[in-house]
Amino acid sequence: MNQREIAIVTGASSGIGAATARLLAKNGFHVIAAARRMDRLEALAKEDSNIEIFELDVTNQKDVDSLASHLAGKPVSVLVNNAGGAFDLVDILNSDPEVWRKTYEVNVIGTVRTVKAITPIMQTFGRGHVVVMSSTAGHGAYENGGSYVAAKHAERTIAETLRLELNGQPIRVTEIAPGMVKTEEFAKVRFQGDMDKANKVYEGVAEPLVDADIAEAIRWTVMLPHHVNIDSMTIRPIAQAANHKVHRVK
Repeated sequence: MNQREIAIVTGASSGIGAATARLLAKNGFHVIAAARRMDRLEALAKEDSNIEIFELDVTNQKDVDSLASHLAGKPVSVLVNNAGGAFDLVDILNSDPEVWRKTYEVNVIGTVRTVKAITPIMQTFGRGHVVVMSSTAGHGAYENGGSYVAAKHAERTIAETLRLELNGQPIRVTEIAPGMVKTEEFAKVRFQGDMDKANKVYEGVAEPLVDADIAEAIRWTVMLPHHVNIDSMTIRPIAQAANHKVHRVK
């Protein structure tokens, strides 16, 4: 990097987002770590002077507009759309449409809001890289995962469409699609804090992915020479051959 370029990471208060903010900061970026929980962001910022924090709820247009205003005219070259999550694991016939609405609003509309607000800043800067955090759920359905699967399919489509629409401009677009990643919160949130159910997800899996693995994949894609674009990267632990095929040690 010829100058101190700025990387924005949404959902940076924990898990993959926090790990990505740390790693990009260590690799020379000035990182805008954005999320709702300021107490966690403040703790993160104490780890590295290259991390600046910003309170952001991607479902709130005013928050997103405020972020864009704060960064207008600055050398923003990376946007990692990491904010999202799964909020149920239930069959469609017994599902709550409001959970579907929330899942779509956070994962899909949140990404659209942020991409719309930040990409023009990259265009003014002269280059950029949009990273969309999808999932292997965006590449194949599984039972009881309908709300999350639908949202991640939509995010995958956002990346594919954006890449077509920005063709000819110096903006790269990458979809990162992790499989089983053991973080402190993903399964906990999905099961509304029921840790027995959350721990069951990873039970018997010798080496699930961890947040640092995904952060390294993101770092690699954004630090490649700018003419190189990784369209989509699917990342699974060796124990997971497919969404429904996981080797568990008994």
